[in-house]
Amino acid sequence: MTPKRYPTARLPNPMAADPIGIGLLGCGTVGSAVNRLLAARRDDVARVLGAPVVVRRALVRDVTRPRGEGVRDGILTDDFAAIRDDPAIAVVAEVMGGVEPTRTWMLELFAAGKSVVTANKQLLARHGAELFAAAEEHGVQLRFEASVCAAIPVVKVLRESMVASEVNAVLGIVNGTTNYMLTAMAAGADYADVLVEAQRLGYAEADPTEDVTGADAAAKIAILASIAFHTRVTIDDVPHEGIDRLDSLDVAFADDLGYSVKLIGQARRVEQGVVVGVAPTLVPRAHGLSAVNGSFNAVMLRGDAIREVTLVGPGAGGDETASAVIGDLMGVLGTSGTGFPRGDGLFRDLPLVAPDDAVSALYLRLDVKDEPGVLARIASVLADERVSIDSVVQRAENGRAQLVIVTHPAAEGSARRAIATIADLDICAGDPVVLRVLADG
Repeated sequence: MTPKRYPTARLPNPMAADPIGIGLLGCGTVGSAVNRLLAARRDDVARVLGAPVVVRRALVRDVTRPRGEGVRDGILTDDFAAIRDDPAIAVVAEVMGGVEPTRTWMLELFAAGKSVVTANKQLLARHGAELFAAAEEHGVQLRFEASVCAAIPVVKVLRESMVASEVNAVLGIVNGTTNYMLTAMAAGADYADVLVEAQRLGYAEADPTEDVTGADAAAKIAILASIAFHTRVTIDDVPHEGIDRLDSLDVAFADDLGYSVKLIGQARRVEQGVVVGVAPTLVPRAHGLSAVNGSFNAVMLRGDAIREVTLVGPGAGGDETASAVIGDLMGVLGTSGTGFPRGDGLFRDLPLVAPDDAVSALYLRLDVKDEPGVLARIASVLADERVSIDSVVQRAENGRAQLVIVTHPAAEGSARRAIATIADLDICAGDPVVLRVLADG
């Protein structure tokens, strides 16, 4: 039997259509990658949108500095008005970072009727309410996929696909730089050496402070918690610790105990409200996040309807972030005025649970005298605060010992009061090391 043939639709040649103009705020690593990838995928983009997309203007501080491959002559400008006032620019990608003047410029772009795509997690985590309100007021879009996990589309999944799924927990590895460094440290590398290597590879900035102190991850968790729970969470609400004070000795002890150390961001809905935080955390080897290595990110979403969904992918790099920016650009250009939630969707007012009331298992390392009764005295202090011991490891040498205790989950305020008391005992020297333990399977 001869298969039936259907006529092929005759569509206009999209390459013959007038180009759609976009603007860039910034043309560094990410901005130049956006420009290059748009040029390389010009035909594909045109077929999807019905017209090619070109960068008309890119705002930079120094128009004389050499830029990335494919940046055409004449598109660089140091005058913001050249982008804001150009009627041929339909949407602007903000990839320059910083809070000011970026915030002011975005507000002016909204007022000029231009939608904005941004990779700026610090700006959104501090001024998201103002920016979303302004975008909604002027009938334009604000998209921000690239602000969280580079190539992983977690914002779109939470904001659109799972908007009615009642997500109650978001946890994961949301900083590729620190994950790369911790992976190398687990293999025996020194913190200082691996930081230099991360900078050489382009994973870490010349000033890596935001990454290594946990501030970058805190901004991302603030954004994800806001979307997942439909409530306002800012970076100032997220207690965070980084890996800048992490000792390789604790990475080795964690390995002996059957854990890997990861910088984990968490946001959970509990009966009292919302618990958020970022900290170096011991992750059981059987847990899915333990095997996420190198510069990869992973985000776990949990809820009654979805049980558990994990998204994994590259979390650092210019091309990876540019890919998310272009995805948002395509979304704006393909849906302008239709089918996209313009507001921030934060319709709940959930209280934040105080850090001392959060419940967690803890890893505790103490430098103690190697003599009978030491563990009993420490266990007694912990018990007074209703903190029980799960496991103990000890390494003794020359009359002293490194004593490592992993507790069962307990209120952090109670556990830390007990640890402060233990630190004052005459059997202890130096400051205790305290890390969180991921104890939820």
